Amino acid sequence: MEREQDLYPPIKALFERQGYTVKGEVGAADIMAVRDGSEPVIVELKLRFSLALFHQAVARLRITDQVYLGVSKPTGRTARRALRDNLALCRRLGLGLITVRADGAVEVQCDPGPYAPRKNKAKAGRMLREFDRLQGDPNSGGATRHGIVTAYRQDALKCAAHLAEHGACKGAEVAKSTGVAEATRLMRTNHYGWFEKVEKGVYALTDAGQEGLKHWAYSWEDSELRN
Repeated sequence: MEREQDLYPPIKALFERQGYTVKGEVGAADIMAVRDGSEPVIVELKLRFSLALFHQAVARLRITDQVYLGVSKPTGRTARRALRDNLALCRRLGLGLITVRADGAVEVQCDPGPYAPRKNKAKAGRMLREFDRLQGDPNSGGATRHGIVTAYRQDALKCAAHLAEHGACKGAEVAKSTGVAEATRLMRTNHYGWFEKVEKGVYALTDAGQEGLKHWAYSWEDSELRN
């Protein structure tokens, strides 16, 4: 689809098959469909998702509860995520969503209506556990994923700092001194490449680990890991 007008014929045909009389550019609405005994339907058209499109659709809710967004179906590498995220937003706002493929096929992704999503208790539990494990407040809200201090990284920093100070140690000793119960497994897994096994149950700090301690020094201090 190259123009917004190209979305009109297939969407008009969709509602006409359902017994609606459909007209374009009625007042401020891109499409309005009317059928006896039914609330009028309004569709706002755009080639792609935008905040302005959502603003327009929300404004039309003052006229009718039956408001749809009509857009070209996203394509490309991020298409699935774009559709999923915008579909979730439509449901949150009580809006319907219609997508039109390049071949003109129309797909109703959701209809307008109230939406009460189920809470993901497992995900909430994981977040609460991460919250409890984090010491201090080492991250600025809104930071990107790169450079985020997680509870796992804090544990790794504790182990690395202990090895930097005492040299190669048994995992059990590191666990006892740092309070990181899973110290042996953490060093064995070696997610960051900071540790190396020198003999059974004994680990030392690698050059990457030394650099890691320098790079994350601000986190080590600001999150009060030493307390």
